[in-house]
Amino acid sequence: MTRGRFISLEGGEGVGKSTQAKALAAALRARGHAVVETREPGGSEGAEAIRRLLLEGSADRWTAGAEALLFAAARADHVAKTIRPALDAGSWVVTDRFLDSSLAYQGGAGGISIAQLRALHEVGSAGLLPDRTLLLALPAAEAARRAEARDRGGSDRIGGRDAAYHARVADGFATLAAAEPERFRVIDALGEADAVTARLIATLDDL
Repeated sequence: MTRGRFISLEGGEGVGKSTQAKALAAALRARGHAVVETREPGGSEGAEAIRRLLLEGSADRWTAGAEALLFAAARADHVAKTIRPALDAGSWVVTDRFLDSSLAYQGGAGGISIAQLRALHEVGSAGLLPDRTLLLALPAAEAARRAEARDRGGSDRIGGRDAAYHARVADGFATLAAAEPERFRVIDALGEADAVTARLIATLDDL
């Protein structure tokens, strides 16, 4: 059986990852592919339990190091219970966030070294990487406006961090994309949702 394809959607707050993950999964199904749609943190029973620990509570609930360990643990369960079985069964997997979010958030913005985060990923998830990572990009002001409209004052403990933190996240993603152009595609997330989905699909034609 042919192994499935693994696609991750990445980006900062408010760029439309969740909306586009659903739309991309639907578009792939319309082309005849079996698709597993998932998210991080989460995507398996154990990882969803860790998600609640990570996203609920006060901003200072966890140290940066503890947060990185929790994300790595959630990802390890997600990979073992959901992603690898789906890929082995020949399905495409579309995930809303994966390792690159940890590298941008806990690494680029949070100060944990990229090497340490990659080492955690190697231990927990055997270094699995997506076949293609689609980085949704928006001007900072538009991303902040969309995030505010989405959250209506009820953002989670990571999304609610200050603008300087989220600027560092955006810089972290840009650095990652520049370092791995064979895996990353940077997608303009401005415009109507259908137009953005078409841009995403176009980047997968070679797969």
